[in-house]
Amino acid sequence: MVNIICEVSKYLIIFFMLLYTIKCFTIMTTSDEDKKRRKLNMQIVYVFIIHFLCYLALYLRMGSMKMLVFYGVQIFVAVFYMIVFHSIYKDSSRLITNNTAFLLLIGYTILTRLDFDLAIKQFIFATVGLAVTAFIPFIMNKWRNLRKYGVFYGVVGIIILLSVWVPGLGIVRYGSRNWIHIGNFTLQPMEFVKIIFVMFVASMLVKANTFGDLFVNAVISASYMGVLVLEKDLGAAVIFYLTYVFMVYLATSRPFYLIGGVGLGVLAVVAGYILFKDSLFHHVVTRVEAWKDPFKYIDTGGYQVSQSLFAMGTGGYVGTGLANGRANTIPVSESDFIFAAICEEMGVIFGLALILVIISIFISFVNVAMKSRKAFYKYIAFGYASIYIIQAFLNIGGVTKFIPSTGVTLPLVSYGVSSVLSTLIIFSIIQGVCVISNKEAEKNEKEKARIRAIKEQQLYTATDSYQQG
Repeated sequence: MVNIICEVSKYLIIFFMLLYTIKCFTIMTTSDEDKKRRKLNMQIVYVFIIHFLCYLALYLRMGSMKMLVFYGVQIFVAVFYMIVFHSIYKDSSRLITNNTAFLLLIGYTILTRLDFDLAIKQFIFATVGLAVTAFIPFIMNKWRNLRKYGVFYGVVGIIILLSVWVPGLGIVRYGSRNWIHIGNFTLQPMEFVKIIFVMFVASMLVKANTFGDLFVNAVISASYMGVLVLEKDLGAAVIFYLTYVFMVYLATSRPFYLIGGVGLGVLAVVAGYILFKDSLFHHVVTRVEAWKDPFKYIDTGGYQVSQSLFAMGTGGYVGTGLANGRANTIPVSESDFIFAAICEEMGVIFGLALILVIISIFISFVNVAMKSRKAFYKYIAFGYASIYIIQAFLNIGGVTKFIPSTGVTLPLVSYGVSSVLSTLIIFSIIQGVCVISNKEAEKNEKEKARIRAIKEQQLYTATDSYQQG
């Protein structure tokens, strides 16, 4: 009976995941507010059905009462967050809030399967993050001069990045010196610096009027990449660089900067790999060799990628079912390779749908950016949208052997305190831009209505005077 229930739930999870994914796109194309509200409500229903079926399968397979309690607490926090957030910020995006809850719940689910203690830890920090970042839209709405602190952002960002070189503070992991140890916690400064970096670039682009201004901005931004290269954190360097190129392209609308920037980046990566692979980037060489032929190096550097490919191949289109596979044998499956664990036990169809959800989030972020009339808010929203999609691409691309593994996490799904907190900050800043833009649009509409009323009154007065005369 247990096998039958788990097998049926596996297919139902995929079915409702597809419905949720479709809603992510149809909501953005719906202009009628009543229809949009109904679709958003149905989307929440799909989320809770998927979550319930996942924990039902986990409980039947693993038989832990703690999971049921954990499930109930997750539902309470998710419902409380969505209700309270939109009660406070009526002009915020419900689609973004729904997707935030969805990604977190999927992350808790797969982490519960892989390591229950890590799932608890992730949940605690994410819940604290939701509570703290909920104040960000309020702060942004009250403090409208954030664009004036470009130099401050630049200096603070570099200082935080350099903190990994402080003796006794910095830690080397997986070949990169990009972690710091404080008390019982380890943090990745890059995750928070990328938020400051976007603020810095946006502030400088708002002020840039000449090519010289762009050049100075590029030099300072390059210093960020230089520090990341010295830390051997090339995944982060790619995220920073591409985000900068995309933001400059948005600000200038010149294809030259986009094509030239991407081309220059490719040349720099190739040149750096050839010139410094033996002295600086030995772990990168290992990852590149594993990418070229993981099965040739399956006993050494190719083991991770090989196990990832085996897992996805074993799961097939519909997966083995939660707790019915060997997802926990994938190295670093709780963070860097969590997508492989999802595909093995929840199916490649579920994994493809998850990719589409991630793409829809990126599109919704870009929509928020394009609706903003103020350049600074437009730039930061687009910058964070770029960071989000680039990081997701690097993670999933490395897991699927599309590109060499870069060691970055899948935002809000992978385990990682730094990653989850920084992503929640990004999502809240996007919501802040959305709130400000919607309020400005409402204000403009009211002003237009007032002007129309004045003109109509003037026309009526003039007509009445003419008739009396």
